[in-house]
Amino acid sequence: MEYSSKAIEQQWQEYWKQNRSFEPSEDFTKPKKYILSMFPFPSGRLHMGHVRNYTLSDAFARYYRQQNFNVLHPIGFDSFGMPAENAAIKNGSHPKGWTYDNIDYMKNEFYSLGFSFSRERELATSDELYTKFEQGFIIDMFEKGLLYRKKGLLNWCPHDQTVLANEQVVDGCCWRCDTPIVKKDMNQYYFKITQYGDELLADLSKLEEGWPKQVLTMQENWIGKSNGLAFDLFFDDASLGRLHNTFKSFDVFTTRPDTIYGVSYTALAPEHEIVTYMIENSLLSEDVIAQIKHMKTTSSIERQKEKAGISLGLDVIHPLTGKKVPVWIANFVLMDYGSGAVMAVPAHDERDFDFAKKYDLPLHTVIKPFEGESNGACAFTEVGELINSERFDGLNSKDAQAKIIEYFEEQNIGTKTTNYKLKDWGVSRQRYWGAPIPFIHCESCGIVMEKKENLPIALPEDVEITGEGNPLDNHPTWKHCSCPACGKDAVRETDTMDTFVESSWYFLRFCASPQNWEKEAFSKEQIKYWMGVDHYIGGIEHAILHLLYARFFTKVFRDLGYIEFDEPFERLLTQGMVLKDGAKMSKSKGNTVDPDALIEKYGADTARLFILFAAPPTQELEWNDSAVEGAYKFIKRFYDRSSNIVKTDKIPSIAHAKLGKDEKFARTKVYEALVRANDVYSERYTFNTMIAGVMEAMNALNAQSNPEVWTEAYWVLTSIMEPVIPHVCWQISSENFSLANFTSQQVLEEVFEVESIRLGVSINGKRRSEIEVGIEESNENIIAMAKESTAKWLEGKTIVKEIVVPKKLVNIVIKG
Repeated sequence: MEYSSKAIEQQWQEYWKQNRSFEPSEDFTKPKKYILSMFPFPSGRLHMGHVRNYTLSDAFARYYRQQNFNVLHPIGFDSFGMPAENAAIKNGSHPKGWTYDNIDYMKNEFYSLGFSFSRERELATSDELYTKFEQGFIIDMFEKGLLYRKKGLLNWCPHDQTVLANEQVVDGCCWRCDTPIVKKDMNQYYFKITQYGDELLADLSKLEEGWPKQVLTMQENWIGKSNGLAFDLFFDDASLGRLHNTFKSFDVFTTRPDTIYGVSYTALAPEHEIVTYMIENSLLSEDVIAQIKHMKTTSSIERQKEKAGISLGLDVIHPLTGKKVPVWIANFVLMDYGSGAVMAVPAHDERDFDFAKKYDLPLHTVIKPFEGESNGACAFTEVGELINSERFDGLNSKDAQAKIIEYFEEQNIGTKTTNYKLKDWGVSRQRYWGAPIPFIHCESCGIVMEKKENLPIALPEDVEITGEGNPLDNHPTWKHCSCPACGKDAVRETDTMDTFVESSWYFLRFCASPQNWEKEAFSKEQIKYWMGVDHYIGGIEHAILHLLYARFFTKVFRDLGYIEFDEPFERLLTQGMVLKDGAKMSKSKGNTVDPDALIEKYGADTARLFILFAAPPTQELEWNDSAVEGAYKFIKRFYDRSSNIVKTDKIPSIAHAKLGKDEKFARTKVYEALVRANDVYSERYTFNTMIAGVMEAMNALNAQSNPEVWTEAYWVLTSIMEPVIPHVCWQISSENFSLANFTSQQVLEEVFEVESIRLGVSINGKRRSEIEVGIEESNENIIAMAKESTAKWLEGKTIVKEIVVPKKLVNIVIKG
């Protein structure tokens, strides 16, 4: 029978569907594996990055089923979000219809690729049932004080007309549309992720064996824990008068208390409350106010590039020397870190140095090198000896930090403090297509939680999506309701939740049994059995956003009593991007590859084989049309050669010692491939080397004709390759082995027993030939064989020495 990818693949996809082949068992006595790839946004079509991601997870799932594990391998859709609204504006469609049409299309694409997902645990985060459970969690978090509302300066995307969390601002731009963000003063709901900062940081050590070091470092840096000194800087009398005695001081934080005597100016963020007061009370000129407003609307990244400042005409008193220190506004000072105010030591900080040079501010050197002198042409930032620091002169600057903090605490003028770069997670979004925040605003009662029996608070479908304003806020009736507490007229919260909320717990939702899917978000029994996720697969771009938020939610759910573990993902595999012509695939570049067209021409197995063979999963993969063609040809040969199999329902028992040389070599290559396969799934993830091993085995098999060796080989090789090219392997196995070989395969050590070895033969250290000798051959015979193989180089020469290096080489030393 000739290989037909379309016929074979359709047949087995229908078989798997009808036989519920990939549904997990409810038998919790079996060992388990929970395999999960980060779920997609339903954009409408799969791209090759999706194909790579889900081919990887599918290979793991299929492998572990062969190893007799109970496997949960689910799929869902991260289906809320702004692209659905943008598509509605562009196409005149409704976000819901657009989203669910795309989900249906993408699900068909998934199954056309042979992905072995559970069909009975599918979800979309825009499902009302999902929203119902999530809103219940939000209410519980609010009651525990883990969610709060306050007004503040927020990251605003002018294009998408919504607020962004700090983590969603990349290089000063919106993470989704690349529009430069601006700061906007408005109310926002926040999760208290900072309350978990220490634990999120400490528990990274639990992930060291299973997570890439790069991801751990990125999270550690984002949390940004730093220890230092916090103290107040008090205004002098003249400044107090100018500020109408409204402010007496402001607080600063420094990680370099050893440089305290080197302070020559202080700087406030443009958004600092003192600056705001001076603007509101006309204490600054119109020109200065315009400069400040420009600073505020400049992205935080841009503010770090070109230093800019404004003198406020205020002075504070140095806490130790009593001298006046001028107060400036500096664009590089951000409200996101510390208090939005810094002490500046230009002699020992490069940023402060650049600013001081630009505005001709003084430098006070307080640390010198242990040997030699600093040249003053740049800031001296190394460890050195304190000078010009009164009682602390002569101390090692590193040692002085603790002593100066201790002195501040003794004098009650400062405290040792821990600070974090991590800020509370702002989750309000001013868009329609998201989960409504289940709160109500009552003039009498304030913010009131909706009653859980009234959940879900679902989105109205009769909305007009124009791209201007919040459709929920503009809806004529949806937001009007009665207060659950007092019954008076009230208004629903019209902000919806950041879509990263949905992706922060979806992996738990899959741990609900199909029987109780409608009744509970997840089952404690199922959670205890399935969690944590054994292999989690997705892009490195999610290292901070999704992965940090998912870790936070896990710890919150633990503290709320829903679960009993600390971390959600045991092992993390971050796959590289798929490139074409050296660039990331994108429609704008015209370098995309359509998976549907690829499947139509070559079949799903070809797409899967190319994806796993072209590069190790953690590296970038360069698309190569000829390599795709090569993958197809290999599969075709693999199927054609199966005609050499003798039908059986058990692996043949072969007397290895009685085989010929080529037969033995073929068996050795087959079991070498099996060893590689086991290593790939447990340690290396280098599918390309495993597949190469199978190709080597096929070459070795072609050099012999023993039907038993062919049969044994295919029993093993179809098992190895089933996670990669499942359709053709199921076809071969059904034709020859009744599918009996898709189980754990045992490595036969007998095939690795060596009867002969090859030794290099050198004359005066220069390699001249190679000989094959028995493993127990005597040195006398080895030398005789070596001489025979190099006779033309020995002719007329005198042999001085004959050296046999066991199992490596023979060297003959000659002269004449």
